[in-house]
Amino acid sequence: MKKGLAYVLISMLIVGLFTPSAFANDVINEKLGVPIVVYGANLSDSEKDRVRTDLKVADEAEVEELSVDGTDLIKYIPGGDRNARMYSSAKITRQEEGEGLVISIVTPDNITQVTTDMYATAMLTAGIEDAIVEVASPKKVTGHSALVGIYKAYEVSGEVLDTERTDTANDELNLATKLSEKAGIDKDEVANLLTEIKKQIAEQKPATKEDVEKIVSDQLKKFNIQLSEADRQLLIDLMDRISKLDIDFSKLNEQLTDMAFKIKDKLGDIDPSFWEKVKEFFRNMVDSFKSLFN
Repeated sequence: MKKGLAYVLISMLIVGLFTPSAFANDVINEKLGVPIVVYGANLSDSEKDRVRTDLKVADEAEVEELSVDGTDLIKYIPGGDRNARMYSSAKITRQEEGEGLVISIVTPDNITQVTTDMYATAMLTAGIEDAIVEVASPKKVTGHSALVGIYKAYEVSGEVLDTERTDTANDELNLATKLSEKAGIDKDEVANLLTEIKKQIAEQKPATKEDVEKIVSDQLKKFNIQLSEADRQLLIDLMDRISKLDIDFSKLNEQLTDMAFKIKDKLGDIDPSFWEKVKEFFRNMVDSFKSLFN
């Protein structure tokens, strides 16, 4: 009976480790502030209620609710369309420094172009580093307006974002979706490509556009990705802009390395020794539990 109880406890622990954690929290964080929910301004009342349900707003102790419209769009993305219709929404919960980004698309069937990794790499470009971000839409949309909502949430919480960085991040997101939709490249591969190019920029600190072009060419060859000359030039121009931004590239490199690991994990390219360490951990845990009941 003791052994049976031990295995039950082990099973419960394993389920707890591998079940996606619930983001809702019934405790107000007085240091970082409450979660901020930003709705697309073109949602109807009933659609907004659906988004509230999808983002589990009622489960939070307290939230701040905002909306994002065309005025916000042109603030963070110069040259954007003031009359753009905005539906995708987001809940942003700030985290302690060093926690990194956790992105969740809670209505994946309705966010048709932007992936979690695309959001993450664009947010790092914009200067957003430590947060849990959940994205939702009640209808099929590309998912671009959620990024503007994330920017607005950060400024409302007291952060100051560089509009040159947010504009570049938006162009990065647009190029990422263009490559996946029109060039036929897998979305995860696009995110991986952008992440690796930025990692190399952070490491090599290219001095000229020609240096950036070499980095882009090397990474395209590494991933065996063929682009049209026009798309290749767009990618080079974008990465040249990123290389000239006021970014702490040593810090960015650490974040990108972590993100690259997550993407490779998703793609299945992960060091087998990692799984051996996982197995060893659980073997040790089982032995520890056995000793408790012997």
